[in-house]
Amino acid sequence: MAGRGRGTKEGEGGEASVSERSLFADSPYAEPLPLALPEPHPGIAPALPGDALPAQVTAPGSIARLRRRLRRPSWPALRRSLAVAADTELDRGVAFLLVPVFLAAGVIVYFSLAGEPGFAQPIAIVVLATCCAVATRSRSRTHLFCMAAMLCALGVVAAKVETWRAGTQMLGSEIQTRLTGRVVSLEQMESGRIRLTLDVVSTAYPELRYAPERVRLSARTVPADMTAGSLITGYARLLPPTGPVRPESYDFSFDSYFTGIGGSGFFLGNPKTIATQGPPPLTARLSSAIENARENIADHIRGKIGGAEGEIAAALIVGVRAGIPDEVNEVMRRTGIYHIISISGLHMALVAGTIMALLRGAFALFPVFSSRRPVKKYAAAAALVSIAAYLVISGVVVAAERSFIMLAVMLVAVLFDRAALTMRNLAISAIAVILVSPHEVVGPSFQMSFAATAALVGAYAGWADYRADKVRTPPAKRSFVGFLSRKFALAMGGLAMTSIIAGSATLLFAIWHFQRVSPLSLIANLAVMPIVSLIVMPFAVLSALAMPFGADGPFLYVMGKGLMAMIAISAWISERSPVDAVGLISIRSVLLVAVALVIATMATTWLRLAAVPFALAGLLTVPQVLTPDVLISEDAHLVAMPIGGGELALNRERSNEFTTDNWKRALRAETIIPPEIFEATDTRFDLDPLDLPPGSPFYCTGDLCIARHPSGAIVALAKDRKTARPACAFASLIVIDDATAYNPCRDPLVLVVTKKQLARDGSAAVFFDPQSAAAAPTIRFAVDKPYRPWHEQRRFSREARGLPPYNQREKYKPKPAQ
Repeated sequence: MAGRGRGTKEGEGGEASVSERSLFADSPYAEPLPLALPEPHPGIAPALPGDALPAQVTAPGSIARLRRRLRRPSWPALRRSLAVAADTELDRGVAFLLVPVFLAAGVIVYFSLAGEPGFAQPIAIVVLATCCAVATRSRSRTHLFCMAAMLCALGVVAAKVETWRAGTQMLGSEIQTRLTGRVVSLEQMESGRIRLTLDVVSTAYPELRYAPERVRLSARTVPADMTAGSLITGYARLLPPTGPVRPESYDFSFDSYFTGIGGSGFFLGNPKTIATQGPPPLTARLSSAIENARENIADHIRGKIGGAEGEIAAALIVGVRAGIPDEVNEVMRRTGIYHIISISGLHMALVAGTIMALLRGAFALFPVFSSRRPVKKYAAAAALVSIAAYLVISGVVVAAERSFIMLAVMLVAVLFDRAALTMRNLAISAIAVILVSPHEVVGPSFQMSFAATAALVGAYAGWADYRADKVRTPPAKRSFVGFLSRKFALAMGGLAMTSIIAGSATLLFAIWHFQRVSPLSLIANLAVMPIVSLIVMPFAVLSALAMPFGADGPFLYVMGKGLMAMIAISAWISERSPVDAVGLISIRSVLLVAVALVIATMATTWLRLAAVPFALAGLLTVPQVLTPDVLISEDAHLVAMPIGGGELALNRERSNEFTTDNWKRALRAETIIPPEIFEATDTRFDLDPLDLPPGSPFYCTGDLCIARHPSGAIVALAKDRKTARPACAFASLIVIDDATAYNPCRDPLVLVVTKKQLARDGSAAVFFDPQSAAAAPTIRFAVDKPYRPWHEQRRFSREARGLPPYNQREKYKPKPAQ
């Protein structure tokens, strides 16, 4: 990739310019353009080579150049400059870099559609766009437009094919059954329970007609002889996959659909192992062998290191991280170093770098051999095999799979004498990931990983171009201490810039997905990353190499000490970190910043400036989002309402911790205000709800809770329709925790939300009119209709069908026909 300064030749006392376009000419025999010499001024003799030009001759030329710079550019000149810049970008291969961008755009379009499309429409668009692209090869602009349309449609087809190929059988309703299944994996959780992933073999009492193929259950204890591949049975309570905890948040049913998990739950008793009937399939045996090896290595690491350090070490080496304490996870999230735990590009790069450094150092001991053989390629091939083994032993999770593809492309480039860290290699990796797992495009892992990598590669290329223009003088001789100080300063400066660039590129994506930022992430990464890069990961690789020989103890000891220092530093910084919840942002801002990032990282000419208006527009639209006034969970059990002063009022003393934490960050709340509960005979509750001051938390008695929003609107929660009827006189919002209930109010200004509605449409966000408390509130549900494949199971739950729970069937009497 050519850049500034790469098209110049310097001579003695002069500089001659060479056209960049000539470097990309199609003909291999193209000659460089002749140098343009200034025409002699009439009446003045040409200057000889050794003569100096008089001042009166140079002054008019300088003034003319200054006038040309200050002159207002004309539209024809601007169009010519734009055309030249666009042609230069195309010559430098920007068209190929945009291939994954348009593929990803097609994937996003597919997952944003209101209904499920068929195969015919996107395939027809692909064929039509391809024909148009072939027919318009002589017209470059039309050809590029047709190619972009074809790639977008191809992204839609890829996402549709993945959805059809997944076809996960999702559990429709909560049920208890005796389940027999084969263990796929088992993880020791931090709470002490065991999390099991099972392939369902059979169900009984009752037998499920539409049983999921794979479920994830937890158990208090498991038999000592249970391993991956064991056949177990037990009575279990199965739950369908849940939806988003609020509109526009992470959809767990979407993730479950594409990972093949059709249900979750827990064993009511301890499961038991049973004898297998015949050998399992070859793929199942191979998967079980790998999973058992992972568990054995994890147990070995825990035994050698112990504590939270041992759990993190097991997560870094074999990807088993269920046992990491929650407080340690939260500390690393607050300080912005949680990316260290997830096996991703950082870990793959450190493993590959360690292997290559070890082999290059070993080859250096044999100079004759090293001078005659391509030892760099040998080291790259060994690093490729190493990261492939690391991918398998880490469980082949999606993040590690994507990182392996990215790094494998770069190592293969080294094998073929190509530059490893280029935007083209990143584009190849992105294309592979998009075609293999299109659903990852809409997830935070894909977006943040490629945004950070693209920003770093683009910044590196820009810095390289800048240094190519600079005339570097030989560095002055320094003492050994000065030499080390300078190297340390350069390393810390590079680490700081890396953290700043990657953090800036992923900032809005992190806010959109997690509603949080890490204010002290730069300090934390500067303090922790040297430990991880120089101690933790290199000794993790050395311990893995020495483990088959039983000599891994010293390496694991050093690794554990490094992790202990990392935890201590992150805990110290976390205690001094301010609140990291930043609330909701507009999706428009994320899309605009994504466009700006694409332009800034892929353009190499002055067209990079086109990223500025998109970035500014993205930053200006960040606050253009409507914050909910009330959030309602999809099971109608939990309701939250911000009451001002950073306080969030809840209707329950005990609530789901994950849901509550997500709501706190989304609503920028710091303190949870539990409800005040009164007995039915308590006279203190005998008050008029209209007398409650604005911003009152929930007051509950019997089966009714009431609260008042700061706008003056009253929120009521009722157990059933009968309890909710009196609230029609004063409430603006009534939530009924009963699937058999219907609207008891005849007032159109009162919004009534029943459990049946929430079961069908998911969690809800309610918005009051800030101008008038008497106006009818509006509501937005998390799940739209018609259902997409990952939401089809919602229509089959008892609540969605208006039926009571099993334990209330005797009390339920259907409404008589009118």
